[in-house]
Parts: sequence; structure tokens; C-alpha cells
Amino acid sequence: MEYYNLEADASWSDKRADKAISDYFEEYSRSFVRKLFDDRLITCNGRVIKPSAKVSLGDLINITVPDVEQTDIIPEDIPLDIVYEDDDIIIVNKPKGMVVHPAPGHATGTLVNALMYHFGKEGLSSINGEFRPGIVHRIDMNTTGILVVCKNDKAHKSLSEQLKVHSITRKYYAIVCNNISEDEGTVNLPIGRHPKDRKKMAINYKNGRDAVTHYKVLERLGNNKYAFIECQLETGRTHQIRVHMASIHHPILGDDVYGPANCPFKLTGQTLHAGVLGFIHPTTGEYVEFKSELPEYFNKLLVNLRGF
Repeated sequence: MEYYNLEADASWSDKRADKAISDYFEEYSRSFVRKLFDDRLITCNGRVIKPSAKVSLGDLINITVPDVEQTDIIPEDIPLDIVYEDDDIIIVNKPKGMVVHPAPGHATGTLVNALMYHFGKEGLSSINGEFRPGIVHRIDMNTTGILVVCKNDKAHKSLSEQLKVHSITRKYYAIVCNNISEDEGTVNLPIGRHPKDRKKMAINYKNGRDAVTHYKVLERLGNNKYAFIECQLETGRTHQIRVHMASIHHPILGDDVYGPANCPFKLTGQTLHAGVLGFIHPTTGEYVEFKSELPEYFNKLLVNLRGF
């Protein structure tokens, strides 16, 4: 079970409770939130409420999320954009809006559901269990780009060890808010769970883990209101780039968790793309590197911002 105690801020005011909660939890679908209401697992100021109830500023919302039921993953015929494949690894280009593995509210439609259809349970490594076959690392639902999937346990152990010692090359591309005066820099701040909101990460000196992000300005855009940057991860904490850039007052454009409430463009989530992935191949022992082009929506936004 997970428990959330939230105080409604201005963004919740006058919204239906089901919409406000669905908007707040990116990883939970509307239907999953509706089931929480049906099971009387959501209260407002200590009373069970209906989905249609209006939320007011300062209301105390309590939510109980039951554990995910351990059921078989349903293989789904979802197309995969495979950048590279051999006997050990699969390099996949993940689209925006796809969750990597099943979680509450996302039992289907995930990358794992697609992998199970195309490769079967026996064709993926088993180290991370039934719900994450082959998955070595993740990228957020609304982050696009490449990640590696392992076909066997030997490859998985090799890649996991490389992640542990921070030897894997991971470069991301993002559009951030506000002008960055310097051409490059490093954010070295520990990241841990937000002390009041367990679904968010934050700079956490007391309970956080070391996190290092190197960034470089590639282009200043929109009359210096935005910057197109490259970020290279030295560590790989949850939401690392999003939290680090927000912490230095350059949140990622479109980030509805760590960025400003109002976005001037019609975006679904953060403009963040995993563009480069490099590592030592688990069998050949040679360094290999893979690249993913920016998605169409990202390129169109860059063109738009250059025209300001």
C-alpha cells in the first residue's frame, strides 16, 4: 500500500476531484483513479467523496493506493522502433507517452507489454522479475529516446554493473526555461524523495543520494527566454535532469511536475529526449554508441522558438 496526504493548492481549486487527482499523478490513468473512488480509497477532509466533488484551496486529500496485483503481463502487438538488435541487446527508441513497465494505472500499453509480444518471456532477461523483463534502466513516460533492453541475464549483469559504476554514456537534449548566461556547467546536488510529496523527487541533503548532471548550452532561443541544452548524466537518479535543472531556475519546458504551472505551448510533458547511449558491449567487450534523432514535435518547437 502507498498513502498520500496532499493539501490542495490553487491549481486544484474548483476542479472535479477525479480530474484534479488524475492531473496530479502523471503515472495513474483516469480509469485507475476512478477505481480508487469506487473503492472508497479517497477522502477529502476526512470524508469519502465522489469523483464529481469539487476541490477547494486548502482541502486535505488522503489517497490509499493498493499494491499492484501480481498478474501475468499481457503481450500486446504494439510496434517497436528498434534502433539495433543482436543476440544480447535491443536498443529501443521510446515514444512520448509510453510507460516503460507496468505500474498502478498502467497495466497495459507499456514497453514491456510490447517486448513480451515481440520477444516472449524467454527472449528477455529475468533479473528484474516478471514485471520488468529485460529492463535495465528507465526513462520517464513523457521523455522520448533510446534505452537498452537485455535478452539474457549475462548481458543484463554486465549493463547493470556499468550503470553502477557510472561508466555508461547518456546524453539527453532538452529545452529549458530562462536564459542560461554561462555556456556550460555542472549541477552536483543530492536527490531524494520530496519530504512532503512522495511522488516527487527533490534536492534532499538529508536523505538524498549523490547526483551529478553536466549541461552545455547548444542554442539560445526565443529572444533568450529559453535554451536548447545537452545534459550528460554522471549518475542516474529518478527525474534527475528535471529536478536538477529546476533547482537552478531552468525547469524543462513543458514539465508539469517541476516546471511553471502555465506553459505557453501546447505540450504534453517535458521536452526531454534521450539522444545518445554508449556502453561496453557485454559480449564483444568493445565500446558501442547509439543515437536517436529528436522527435518531430521537438524539432517543430525549436523552429518555432528560433522565429521569435
